[in-house]
Amino acid sequence: MTSKRAIIVGGGISGLSLAFFLRQAGVAVTLLEKEPRVGGVIRSSQSEGFLVEHGPNSTLQKPGDASDALGRVMAQVGLVPQVANEKASRRYVQKSGRLLPLPTSPWEFLQTPLFSPSAKLRLLLEPFWSKAEAEESVGAFVSRRLGPEFLHWAVDPFISGVYAGDPQVLSIRAATPKIYALEERYGSLIRGAYAMRKKGRVTGMPKGRLISFENGMESLITALRTRLMESDSSQVRVMTGVTVERLTAMPQGGWQVDGGGGVRETGDWLFLAIPAFAAAPLLESLSGVAAQHLAGIHHAPVVSMALGFDRSQVKHLLDGFGFLLPGREGLDLLGCLFSSTLFPGRAGLDRVILTAFMGGTRHPTTVAQGDDALVAGAMGGLRGVLGIGASPGFVRITRYERAIAQYAMGHMQRLDQIRQALASWQGLYLCGNYMGGVSVADRVLNSERLAQSLGHP
Repeated sequence: MTSKRAIIVGGGISGLSLAFFLRQAGVAVTLLEKEPRVGGVIRSSQSEGFLVEHGPNSTLQKPGDASDALGRVMAQVGLVPQVANEKASRRYVQKSGRLLPLPTSPWEFLQTPLFSPSAKLRLLLEPFWSKAEAEESVGAFVSRRLGPEFLHWAVDPFISGVYAGDPQVLSIRAATPKIYALEERYGSLIRGAYAMRKKGRVTGMPKGRLISFENGMESLITALRTRLMESDSSQVRVMTGVTVERLTAMPQGGWQVDGGGGVRETGDWLFLAIPAFAAAPLLESLSGVAAQHLAGIHHAPVVSMALGFDRSQVKHLLDGFGFLLPGREGLDLLGCLFSSTLFPGRAGLDRVILTAFMGGTRHPTTVAQGDDALVAGAMGGLRGVLGIGASPGFVRITRYERAIAQYAMGHMQRLDQIRQALASWQGLYLCGNYMGGVSVADRVLNSERLAQSLGHP
């Protein structure tokens, strides 16, 4: 592989981590990014003593697990993770204007007012339901196995928190494959969860931990770029501010990429580490079928809002990860992270920072609202449940018109059709958040696996 050169279009976490793994295999890399900086949506900033995450606030790592590609990267680049406060295990859901903790034990489950007695009794029937014959949405799957209350008050807010999406639209197999696998393998979520827990006790399977970094998630981006730039300049080129305009398969093999400003790069392999909507027009000349399917993958809009307060202005203990809002609550807010509780050093002495999320598929037009309207909408969902008696003294708003890929019904078949349509184009690979998971850890793992599939030791 040492004589190969790869062109990577896209400098987000997928493209950067792929470049890292390919360099480990001795592949020369040219990375093209249209923005002035690499990192994509992963961006951290410091202002007025607050640390703001403009994109992902954390990710789940499983130290020692075979799937822990992120841990392998951190070890290689000398990056030390910041582990979330142990209070992060407490997660709240709003119901009827109250924040209720999600139960984390059988006793808490029996005591919680989040679910009615009949819903709790119905859970006992879960092992007796048969599997569905056809593909199901997350909503249909959960309603069938656990009942509608679990959908409304647990799974619906979870899906909003992860995908900013609608459980009635997302595919159980594509969006939550681990839950789908429990039914496939064990015939029951309860039996499957018990078997996995027992296996973990016997084998010492690693538990996941929520992590970030002392200076925010962008530390990962900085570390990856620094390691890449330490390579021989003839082996690594990172070019920002380059808009790719045309992809050409060379007659003798390999690829040519033309971009704005007269940029022209050639390589043996071409990787599109960009969102589906960005890949679609580039692939139109190669395969109209693939382009059409990629364009059909919806990306939910998201507004991320950092709000800073004096600690005395917030009555709630903020003793947890944060809270999520089911759609039935009828508010613009999707959820809120207690950011300064999760990781120390985010707000300074006697202050707190909250990260509120709005928009998603529930409220797709929210992203177009002005700053004042967004703050008002967020505070309308925060003031009462958190006991906030003042307006935020610090506000930072980040808008994403197309943020999180939606793994809708038929998503797996769509991906298969894209692969089939592009199968004749040798050396062309797709790598984006519309396949293999949307988290930071998922993206790094998928990049590692892609590099390994090409002959990575």
